[in-house]
Amino acid sequence: MSESIQICPQCSSEQNYFDGTFTVCLECGHEWDAANVSNEDALEVKDSNGNLLVNGDDVILIKDLKLKGSSTVLKKGAKAKGIRLVEGDHEIDCKVDGMKIMLKACFVKKA
Repeated sequence: MSESIQICPQCSSEQNYFDGTFTVCLECGHEWDAANVSNEDALEVKDSNGNLLVNGDDVILIKDLKLKGSSTVLKKGAKAKGIRLVEGDHEIDCKVDGMKIMLKACFVKKA
């Protein structure tokens, strides 16, 4: 077989197989049509340490952040599980302490 290694677009794992129609990830179970996946559309977002972030990662705040329009402060060390990367000024959509918020990647590090 002269096929290149396919990387899962959901969890970035190289552990997958082709079942005849779709490629299936062994780690997360995601199925995709490898012919229709383009790497040009993938967002490249890096945390404060330069680590590449992907959808589903867990991140930790590196400093206290005051929420705009509120007296609430998100404390340094608060963890956001299962982030979602989005286009725009704030690259991360997540929940921290039960509140849905958007964060800039420069204020987080990969857990």
